[in-house]
Amino acid sequence: MGEKKKDSPLDAKFTEKQPGEQVTSVTFSQLYRYATGLDKFLLFSGVIFTLVAGGIQSYTPVLFGQITGNIISYVQNTQYSNISDEIWQAATDEFMDQVTSFTYLYVAVGVVLLLCNYTCTVAFNYSATRQILKIRDLYLKKVFNQDISWYDVHQTGDFSSRMTEDLYKLEDGIGEKVPMFLNFIAIFIGSLVIALIKGWELALICLTSLPVSVIVFGLIAWLTTKLAQKELDAYGAAAAIAEEVLSSIKTVVAFSGRHKEMMRYNSQLTFARKNNIKRSMLQGLAWGSLWLIIYSSYALAFWYGVKLILEEKGSPHPTYTIEIMITVFFSVMTGSMNFGMASPYIEAFSIAKAAGGKVFSVIDNEPVINLSKDKGQQLENLKGNITFKNVEFYYPARKDVTVLKGVDLEINAGDTVALVGSSGCGKSTVVQLIQRFYDPTAGEITLDGQNLKQLNLTWLRRQIGSVGQEPVLFAATIQENIKYGNPGATDQDIIEAAKKANAHGFITKLPNGYNTLVGERGAQLSGGQKQRIAIARALIRNPLILLLDEATSALDNASEAKVQAALDSASQNYTTIVVAHRLSTIRHANKIFVFSNGTIVEQGTHDELMTLKKEYHTLVMAQVAGKEEAELASTDDKTYRKPSVEEDEELGVERVDDSNDSLEEKESISLYKVLMMNAKEWPYILIGGVNSIIFGCAMPLFAVIFGDVIGVLANPDDDYVRTETNKTCLYFLIAGIALAFSTLIQHYCFGVAGERMTERLRRQMFMSMLIQEIGFFDRKENGVGALCAKLSSDAASVQGATGQRIGTIVSSLATLVFAVGLSVHYEWRLGLTALAFTPLILLAIFFERRNASGLSDSRETSLQKSTQIAVEGVTNIRTVASLCLENTFHQIYVSELLPYYHRAARTIHWRGFVYGMARTLMYFAYAACMYYGGHLITKKLPYERVFKVSQALIMGTVSIANSLAFTPNFTKGIKAAKNVKRFLNRVPLIRNQPNCKTLTTVDGNVKYTDVHFSYPTRPNVQVLCGLDLEVLQGKTVALVGQSGCGKSTVVQLIERFYDPDSGEVFLDEDDTKTIELHSLRSHLGIVSQEPNLFSKTIRENIAYGDNSREVQPEEIIEAARNANIHNFIVDLPLGYETKLGEKGTQLSGGQKQRIAIARALIRNPKVLLLDEATSALDTESEKVVQEALDKAKVGRTCITIAHRLSTIQDADMICIINKGKVVEKGTHKELLQFKGLYYRLHTHTNR
Repeated sequence: MGEKKKDSPLDAKFTEKQPGEQVTSVTFSQLYRYATGLDKFLLFSGVIFTLVAGGIQSYTPVLFGQITGNIISYVQNTQYSNISDEIWQAATDEFMDQVTSFTYLYVAVGVVLLLCNYTCTVAFNYSATRQILKIRDLYLKKVFNQDISWYDVHQTGDFSSRMTEDLYKLEDGIGEKVPMFLNFIAIFIGSLVIALIKGWELALICLTSLPVSVIVFGLIAWLTTKLAQKELDAYGAAAAIAEEVLSSIKTVVAFSGRHKEMMRYNSQLTFARKNNIKRSMLQGLAWGSLWLIIYSSYALAFWYGVKLILEEKGSPHPTYTIEIMITVFFSVMTGSMNFGMASPYIEAFSIAKAAGGKVFSVIDNEPVINLSKDKGQQLENLKGNITFKNVEFYYPARKDVTVLKGVDLEINAGDTVALVGSSGCGKSTVVQLIQRFYDPTAGEITLDGQNLKQLNLTWLRRQIGSVGQEPVLFAATIQENIKYGNPGATDQDIIEAAKKANAHGFITKLPNGYNTLVGERGAQLSGGQKQRIAIARALIRNPLILLLDEATSALDNASEAKVQAALDSASQNYTTIVVAHRLSTIRHANKIFVFSNGTIVEQGTHDELMTLKKEYHTLVMAQVAGKEEAELASTDDKTYRKPSVEEDEELGVERVDDSNDSLEEKESISLYKVLMMNAKEWPYILIGGVNSIIFGCAMPLFAVIFGDVIGVLANPDDDYVRTETNKTCLYFLIAGIALAFSTLIQHYCFGVAGERMTERLRRQMFMSMLIQEIGFFDRKENGVGALCAKLSSDAASVQGATGQRIGTIVSSLATLVFAVGLSVHYEWRLGLTALAFTPLILLAIFFERRNASGLSDSRETSLQKSTQIAVEGVTNIRTVASLCLENTFHQIYVSELLPYYHRAARTIHWRGFVYGMARTLMYFAYAACMYYGGHLITKKLPYERVFKVSQALIMGTVSIANSLAFTPNFTKGIKAAKNVKRFLNRVPLIRNQPNCKTLTTVDGNVKYTDVHFSYPTRPNVQVLCGLDLEVLQGKTVALVGQSGCGKSTVVQLIERFYDPDSGEVFLDEDDTKTIELHSLRSHLGIVSQEPNLFSKTIRENIAYGDNSREVQPEEIIEAARNANIHNFIVDLPLGYETKLGEKGTQLSGGQKQRIAIARALIRNPKVLLLDEATSALDTESEKVVQEALDKAKVGRTCITIAHRLSTIQDADMICIINKGKVVEKGTHKELLQFKGLYYRLHTHTNR
């Protein structure tokens, strides 16, 4: 029996745990590996300017120390001394000259810093934009250039996550955050150097805490890198699950698998959430420790500094003066603050390095069969002689299953040879080896005497035309799909190829003819129509070698006869290799090779092999056991397809916008609505918000404490100065402890809130997608690639407007409000002077946000389109490789990206200016404050108030400026929130009605009453036109008709994939609209011609047939036995625990079909829906499976769409459907006697 020794790779590859590679992070310098000469110049210039800016900023404490010393000296000389008016006036003039000089210097500093910050931001962002475009380009090109064995162990669903999230993170790590970080570090180093020069003893005392800070942040940076890697892995796995589920949405819906898929998806999200909350805790611990260390340093610095000043008081040349102490203190404080502000960027760089590791590992991987290396011979005067010499082969992913065992075969140029054998015997492997998808393990394959390995790979594949049993079309027009076979073809060439494939007729009847869009994977066409276009695509290549794997299996008899004649005619000029189950199609082959267990057991012509009366004779006799077992024209519609296009009517398949979706897209979303997405976490947000306020108020409070310290220094009473200084230092220590706890709690609470919301939104978005009606997925913009891109990025981006960002905003606002309050309390006039600069910063933020919002829209549009294109190509890589379309898809992808990157390059200048202004306005504000403050001091205003007001307001301004660094994330978050709300608010058109019924048992009567139906994307085209059909309990009804007549639509309506426009569909006495959806589908079992299997074990795939309970092992084995697949499964090393991999691509068609049949049988349905359930099986397997299906039909209502006459002759009723109506019905004998349409089809079959 053919089942015992299957040699399909079974997926060979997936019988063990998928070998997901352990990818390590790259070094930071490696992130810039694709920087060109221009990029390096930009980066070098940016570094120079940011270091200049850092040097200047590190010098500003010196200027501040000087002006502070001048102020205290002026106060001591004028307010604590009795002096004449003349001396007072001279001192005042000198003091104002000093203040004026300080003002000019600070304004100059501001101007230079604006220029430096603008330049370095523009340089790094522009370079990052260029590099990321190149990396996207190289990444996709390298993905397409990988050999097929690489795809066998890498999930293509993970690809969309790499293209979106990982490259976002990579871009974030090499752009403007780098000069920001370098600026902070330059200030840190410069400030410490100045502090040591000005007063090394005091500086060292202040710096005692530095080693602790470095160790803490080094350890936490290492830990966060590890956690970031785990986050990427978890979200990558979630993306792979989403891609698999959405691409098989009809299977998921039909078997009520939504809950199970949600659980699978949620498990990855839950891991990511817990992982990221740990990361938030570590961040809070690091920041809290830093603030405690910084404020403890403040206390120690002031206490020790005042002590040094008092000890040297009266000395003619004191080492430490007030000016020195302030300079050293502010240098250390500035350095520490900038060290702290640099810390968040370390995490961004760690994440970028982890993302870079994943992306670059693909780019660096050199495939064994390398398409990109344009090497190898190109034979002149190619004839087409193919020879296999002692070829052995096992799939690289698992070497313990030998697929071909010493195969020797010779195919002469121009000959037509056929490969036959039981399902899974290795026939398709031969076809894949000829295309060099794989190389033989041993032996060699030659073309005209040359080893295939020595030939140019692209040239080789261009000599080959290939048509598979499950043809893949791309989301383009019919003309473009055919032209993919030969990009240089003319319009006339396309028409001629379509005529040869018998496709021209139905194409010209479409409203847009050859410009008709076929939808994702050709979903808008019936199976037969797709196959004819695929044949036209192969023929237009005018290949010397033609590979046909069941190329006409999906055609009705009339179409098959014409196409077969065209192929027979064409094959006279080609070397043709045919893989066929229907042996009648290969009768005239020059040679037939019979495969069994990976070896050739017979070879010869049809007559020669029939004379031998061995294996081939047995196969042929099984098929011709009755002349009436011919094939009937009725297979074009596939149940697991989107709407079919009717051949007999002019149907337009262009997508039509859904008005609801269009309206939802136009809805605006306010910041309030975005924040409300986080409302469920209000306790965490409340606690985090309170601690953010505490944190925000600590900054202006520092100004008050600092002002008090400065205020006592002019007092001549040393004891008073010591006492007040001790109090102030204690306040610093208390503030540090409060800051440490508030920072830890703030990070933890907002981390929990943000991660829970991200998990919830991802989960809700995925569930929202799963509950949408099938018509939702028919829309072009809702392709699998686009939906996966939204799912990966939108929910995470919302966190850019919530979570930790809320804490940043709250603390910034608290700083500003408290600072304004203090300024009004101490000196309102000075407060207004400082406050005048705040609107400029807010205005800059407004324009930055508006600009970033437009850029975000552009990026979202281009990246969704480009990602969808890339995912489509990668998902169908075998077709892409066969047609040599790698460069074509790559070019389309790049063309979609370029508009965004061109616009991004233009807006970079505005971003640089706004950020530069935000970072330098504080210097202009401080210059104004000190100038006006100096004037007020001369009017007897207590000088400490000038410091308190100016320091408080400047810190408020700085706080807002720092939050501006995250404005792009915030803008992306608001934009993403709009998309999320659109999905969550969309109500599916097919859903449970109020008071719907739950049916525990049904009899199985099915009835269609005056049903009219048109697909949502084509509302003006009627598919069913008043269909009346009744299927009684326990009866079998077969649906027959021309290609695209609406047969599969009948099945889709009972499954409620769609609802009728008018009329009713009944199950027993209940309108299906009144039955709860899960309950309805639980009584239906479906098997289609193109079954979808999941990346699970065989056991899980069969058990998927009944997701309402835990299916017992013995039930699974029994279902497998009934489907004639049990023996094959138990011969595998892991048996029922064998993992199938993505879509079961390594299984033969027959093996996949039998697992799908077992899956349908496991649910013991009352109504069985069969759409070509045995079409992919060889004769031997078909007989056994057909017997199993015949048994399964007993006691069940069965609706079958049949390809072979033998499978429906015993049906209780056969219905002929034409133009959306039943035009004939009766038993086989009755319809033959009627001599109508069925009789003509039957007669044609038997010619």
